[in-house]
Amino acid sequence: MTSMRISQLAERSGVPATTLRFYESAGLLSADRTPAGYRMYGEDAVDRLAFIGAAKHLGLALEEIGELVGVWEAGACRDVKADLRPRISARLAEAEARAAELAAFTASLRGALAHLDALPDRAGRCDPECGFLVPGAGARSVSARAAGPVSASAAGPDTGQGPGSSASAPVPVSGGAHGGQPVDVVLSPGRRAAGEEAERWRSAPVACSLGEDGLHERTARWREAVAGATRSALPEGLRLTLPVDRVSRVAELAAAEQECCPFFDFRLHLDGPHLHLEVRAPADGGALLTDLFDSAD
Repeated sequence: MTSMRISQLAERSGVPATTLRFYESAGLLSADRTPAGYRMYGEDAVDRLAFIGAAKHLGLALEEIGELVGVWEAGACRDVKADLRPRISARLAEAEARAAELAAFTASLRGALAHLDALPDRAGRCDPECGFLVPGAGARSVSARAAGPVSASAAGPDTGQGPGSSASAPVPVSGGAHGGQPVDVVLSPGRRAAGEEAERWRSAPVACSLGEDGLHERTARWREAVAGATRSALPEGLRLTLPVDRVSRVAELAAAEQECCPFFDFRLHLDGPHLHLEVRAPADGGALLTDLFDSAD
């Protein structure tokens, strides 16, 4: 029995109407049509959306959710359980690997800070005698991205990255949890990791999980954070130049935005007194990007 229009289903489920339309186009949600062309939904749509929402919180990709919904529709709970277990196990392994990388990176940074604090203050220029500048260390570069956690690894001097790689050179760090032994920490992802990150935002569903009130509140915060920005077009996105003192506010918003709208890709570049914020989205999300970031101040 169909009894709800899209606005009513959005209110009942807490899922924005834009997301409901996207789910329909992706084959996750079906709707009947009135003679006038209005979408009509049955009561089962509420349960279906709750199931989809739970699957999203587990970090499942849209394609996986579609497969899982098909199993759920068959009605056998044991089949859903059997299908879901390996998917959750895979996500858990990924999360644990990232947590281990982040823990190693944190320990290396603490060791570097402790070593730096122990060095004497010298009036002369920094040189290898300082202890934190060593031959072959190369330039230090950190790429601040909201698309995912910073990856750190104890790679050797040969990272396997060619001259065309955007990753920074390994930075030797002493002390910390490694018993005083130097550890090469790669601060920026290599080409393979960067490609995987790019693929995540490109293949993410163009949908927002925020309710209407949350969407209005988030939009207002973005408008305030980027007020007065200088804007320029980029392939698939937009570049906004802001005062550097807004970096904390912008980074916090970008991280929050990825929780509800993972199809946005954010890159922050600190350039002296300026912060350059680059925002990209797949073609289907271009209109949402424009509405949120390309509005007149």
